[in-house]
Amino acid sequence: MTAPARSDNRRRAYWLKTLHEWHWVSSAICLVGMILFSLTGFTLNHAGQIEAKPVVTTHNGTVDDALRARLEQQLPAAKAQQGKAPLPAELQAWLRKQWDIDTAGRQAEWSDDEIYLSLPRPGGDAWLRLSLPEGEVEYERTDRGWLSYFNDLHKGRNTGTAWSWFIDIFAAATLVFSVTGLFILKMHAGNRPFTWPMVGMGLVVPVLLALLFIH
Repeated sequence: MTAPARSDNRRRAYWLKTLHEWHWVSSAICLVGMILFSLTGFTLNHAGQIEAKPVVTTHNGTVDDALRARLEQQLPAAKAQQGKAPLPAELQAWLRKQWDIDTAGRQAEWSDDEIYLSLPRPGGDAWLRLSLPEGEVEYERTDRGWLSYFNDLHKGRNTGTAWSWFIDIFAAATLVFSVTGLFILKMHAGNRPFTWPMVGMGLVVPVLLALLFIH
């Protein structure tokens, strides 16, 4: 074997080893996420055939006069912020103690006669309303089950900043997994004649389906 040929073989072996390392590391990072997103992709595609039975929970209560008075005192400041402001710490503590509701970091809508707070979450919804004249509090929570929860994780619906970061990192790792896989296919394509026809099929089939059946 000539020196240039040996050099080419060493270069090829180096890149193949490097690509395999990046490929298996990215695949390990993506494994659980890919299973989750694959399963929920199927359930989302068949959402109409999968019945969900929402469970609705309601609570009613009344804050004491002292707390109601403090809320009325804070109403002008909230209205000065275009009617958007967090719930006061005292009311948040009352909600945690009464019904174990966490409202930290949520912006409520303040008006002359009520405070309204929307509490959307994966797999369900909730809302809270407090009447300022009477101090009456209404809370309603709708739970659509675990399947709806995981479907919302797939869509990133009402999942917060941490899950948004996870989706971005997962997408980047999946891209690395796919690109390194493509280069590994390229390096083995000479001994595997069906490589590029199979890759081409993966491109042509969805394009044809989109052009012929999606209007």
